[in-house]
Amino acid sequence: MPADTEAALSPLVPPLAPESRVVWPERTHARLRCGIPVWLVERHTIPKFSLQLFIRSGAAMEFPGDRGVAGLTCGLLRTGTDTRDERAIDDELRRIGADLGAGAGADASWIAAGGLSEFSAELCALVANVARNPVFPAVQFERERRNSLEAVRLNRASPDFLALERFRSVLFGDHPYAVIAPTEAQIEALTRPLIIDFHRAHYSPANSFLLAVGDFSPPRLVDELERAFEGWAGAGVEQPEETPLPCHFGRHVALVHVPGAVQTQIAVGNLAITREHPDWLGLTLANAIYGGAFHSRLVANIREQKGYTYSAHSGLTALRRHGYFTVHAAVRDDVVASSLAEIFYELDRIRALPVRADELADAQAYVSGVFSLGIATLDGLAGQLATLYLYELPEDYLETYRERIRALTLDDVLAAARAHFDSANAQIVLAGDADNIEAQARLFGDVQVFDARGKLLSSD
Repeated sequence: MPADTEAALSPLVPPLAPESRVVWPERTHARLRCGIPVWLVERHTIPKFSLQLFIRSGAAMEFPGDRGVAGLTCGLLRTGTDTRDERAIDDELRRIGADLGAGAGADASWIAAGGLSEFSAELCALVANVARNPVFPAVQFERERRNSLEAVRLNRASPDFLALERFRSVLFGDHPYAVIAPTEAQIEALTRPLIIDFHRAHYSPANSFLLAVGDFSPPRLVDELERAFEGWAGAGVEQPEETPLPCHFGRHVALVHVPGAVQTQIAVGNLAITREHPDWLGLTLANAIYGGAFHSRLVANIREQKGYTYSAHSGLTALRRHGYFTVHAAVRDDVVASSLAEIFYELDRIRALPVRADELADAQAYVSGVFSLGIATLDGLAGQLATLYLYELPEDYLETYRERIRALTLDDVLAAARAHFDSANAQIVLAGDADNIEAQARLFGDVQVFDARGKLLSSD
């Protein structure tokens, strides 16, 4: 078929439609008599709702000798209360067709539940009971501790985990944010009284907030929450003194030796900013263009053009007190140095020259689109709202997000990249077989070699 005929028959690609308008559901604020602030967001698409109780204490509030206590406390919350044992809790959840789980991060612990709106009173009562009156049965404590030990042992076999663990340790030093998981010895040292003490000290109305999203009447749900949490008392939690962060000068390499590893996990990055910083959205766009999207420069370079890796990406992590920027890639051992060279080439390029106008437009569409997708479900909307209230962002932060992203310029992105992508002082972590990659690592700075348990094996 002639080329001109083929072109004539090819369907024309229509232009992108205008970005859909987001209609924000009504948001209500209340405060229970016990002191817990409550935010309620109506979304009447399906007859379900989600309820989340956030405790403003996570792993960063643990004492150094009690690593793992926040996570183990959450793992034990639904194993029994003063009125229900574990089986009774499971039976109640099945009866009302609901689910309930708990977890802990660096800055918060949470109980998350979801179910049919017609059983909202029962679910509110169950969440309150689990939060207020857990008894941490001894048998279940030992079971959960064994499960945690097994999880840590499995992590020790994962280069991805080992790279992130060492990266956070290098970046944050003695700060609590340096720890992403306890060691086996720390889990073995945990006792049931430590769990009870952590719960008593941190689970209180003065250290909590509630978030409900879904199909409900706010006045009725507030009444149900009042009944469920009536009489709960407790003081606030004093924040610990801020631990100074290490000052990083020059590039340094931490190599985690994983004997027999078939590839190397790379983590490169630096301390950055949190969402409250005026450069946050500009840096978000810079990250999307650099390596945070599938069509980014880094992916095009080391995945599409050179074939060094299938997975390469960069990301911004904002915690309550500090943030950081990370580049991740899992590469073949023979291209570790080449991959690092391209990572730094792209990092220096985005800091040196303005991005193209079409790249900025694509990044704005991508970031805005991901945000819109993220609030399309009950869980996604609840997650965005949780971030808003956990980190105490402006009340209109979500409603104005897309508008503010669209308003950023090429100069805004360049300024953010130059200020917060610290190429010259980036820290490098490699998790792989040291026999295969140590010589390549030395091309990028002095090298320290660790084993999978964090023991220093050698240092320049």
